[in-house]
Amino acid sequence: MTGHRDDHHADRPADHRADRPHEVRAFFAPRAAGWDAKFPDDGPAYAAGVAELGLQEGDRVLDAGCGTGRALPALRDAVGPRGTVLGADLTPEMLAEAVRAGRDRCAALLLADVTRLPLLDGALDAVFAAGLVSHLPDSAGGLTELARTVRPGGRLALFHPIGRAALAARKGRPITPDDLRAEPNLRPLLAECGWELVRYEDCDARYLAVAVRRG
Repeated sequence: MTGHRDDHHADRPADHRADRPHEVRAFFAPRAAGWDAKFPDDGPAYAAGVAELGLQEGDRVLDAGCGTGRALPALRDAVGPRGTVLGADLTPEMLAEAVRAGRDRCAALLLADVTRLPLLDGALDAVFAAGLVSHLPDSAGGLTELARTVRPGGRLALFHPIGRAALAARKGRPITPDDLRAEPNLRPLLAECGWELVRYEDCDARYLAVAVRRG
C-alpha cells in the first residue's frame, strides 16, 4: 500500500477504506512523478516521526507503504550500516521515484502488499507506517500482518505530518466518530491485532501513535 502523505490531500480516493490494490495503484501511479514536489517540506517531520521508534544500531525496520521513500534516509541513519531497512509499496511507479531520488541506497525496496508481506515471523524490530491505516481494505488484517513480522517487544509507529483536526479543516470536513485513527477506535483495534498502544499524539503539527508488539 502506498501510504506516505496521501491523507494530506482531498484528491485521494473517496472511499479509501474500501480500496482494492488495483484501485490504489491506479490512483497513485499517475501522481508518482510529481509526488515529492508536492511535499517539499515533509522531510524533517518524517525524521522526527522515525525518532519516536527508538531504533538502535543494527535494528531491522520496515517502512510499510513507503511511497517515494521519504522516511528511508532517516530510518537508515537510525539503524546504521549494520541495520536492515526495507521499504514496501504496492505501486511500482512510487518505488521508481524512490530509486530516482536515490533512496534505494538507504533501503531494499519491495514491490509488495503490506497485508501479505514476504517476510518471516518476527523478522523485524520495528515498522514505520505513514498514512497507511486509512488505506487498508482490511485494517485489522493489515495490522495483524505487521504484528506477525515484528518480534515481541518491537514497535510500530503510525504517523502523519498533520493531525486529524487540521486535516479535516483543510478539507472542509468534520472529524467523524468512526475514524480509525481516533484513540478510542485505534486502541482496541491495535489490541485485537497483537499491539499495545503506548503513545498517542494528535495535534496540528502531526499525528503519531506508537504501539508495542505483545509477546
